[in-house]
Amino acid sequence: MSIEPFRIHLSDDTIDELLARLSATRYVQPIGRAPWEGGAGEPVLRDLVDSWLRFDWRAQEERLNSYDQYLADVGGHRIHFVRVPAAGSAETRIPLLLLHGWPSAYTEYLPLAERLANPAGSGSDARIAFDVIVPSLPGFVFSELPDRPLTRQAIADDLHELMTTVLGYDRYAAFGGDIGGGAATWLGVDHADRVIGVQLLHAPFPADDEPHSEEEREYLAAVDAYDGSDGGYSEIMCTRPDTISAALGDSPAGLLSWIADKWHDWVDGELDAVVPRDALLTIATLYWATGSIGTSFQQYFDYDANPPRPPIVAPVGVLLSREPVMDGFPQSLAERAAADLRVFERAPRGGHFLGLEQPDLAADRIRAFFASLG
Repeated sequence: MSIEPFRIHLSDDTIDELLARLSATRYVQPIGRAPWEGGAGEPVLRDLVDSWLRFDWRAQEERLNSYDQYLADVGGHRIHFVRVPAAGSAETRIPLLLLHGWPSAYTEYLPLAERLANPAGSGSDARIAFDVIVPSLPGFVFSELPDRPLTRQAIADDLHELMTTVLGYDRYAAFGGDIGGGAATWLGVDHADRVIGVQLLHAPFPADDEPHSEEEREYLAAVDAYDGSDGGYSEIMCTRPDTISAALGDSPAGLLSWIADKWHDWVDGELDAVVPRDALLTIATLYWATGSIGTSFQQYFDYDANPPRPPIVAPVGVLLSREPVMDGFPQSLAERAAADLRVFERAPRGGHFLGLEQPDLAADRIRAFFASLG
């Protein structure tokens, strides 16, 4: 298996073209009467685009290149990842995958990775540290798509090969949400003998998601109602990804609007209050420069290829995010999905991107969960 160091460098031409396209943005009159009522309408989008025009990409590029990055050949395609090695002389060192979702990128987890790898640097218990691996999922930014349907199980197989065959870990742990969390559940099914445990921001559903109680029935009805107002993005990416990709791949303002809409809806609190704008603009720049917004839709288009997942065998911890679709999630559903559910906790703060929104809280809960597994 080949592995090579990697550095990010966007050409001046790439940056100049991005700025020229942003400067030429054509704004349309919003249909919603209030900000965000109909999505990222003109006043909101104009503010975001103005910020992107002032954004110092080179400073962000230098910051990202301060991390050790690599490209590895996994299953016939390249996987990009960052490695943040455990610092100090910790008594316990745990290899840990941090797994992002959509619409995000590996950069979401870098502040959390630093806290986990160097607990003394953030004033935490220095007896346990993590050797952190933060991959770009297949089809996202610098990672290539495989030549097969991109199911959660297929992503898990790639990640397992990365951790064991490429990096040589005997056993490892995983943390994530959304797509990354879904892949982590399959690690806990197919590779449970090598997985210390999985910790999830989005509680797992059992293969049989028919309600077994009134609480479950009410929750699933609420999810259906929420999807009726929020799920349009998913439907188009599942059914017509090439159509929307053509628009978003040609307009950086459109791309930013598409991404920011979901970040606004899914964080816990006001977007600018819980997520630094530079973090959002970094992700948008990476999607734009790599042309990967379309390939990030592949796992939506292939969603029906996902097989029913058996109960997760590895130890499972749930740190339930505070976002609309997780509100009121019954623990009983998670208990049917995980044969060894050790922790089910509702996070006091933090939404879909909890690792970025609340990195100190996430680091504390991750450290506690994996320390409890011995």
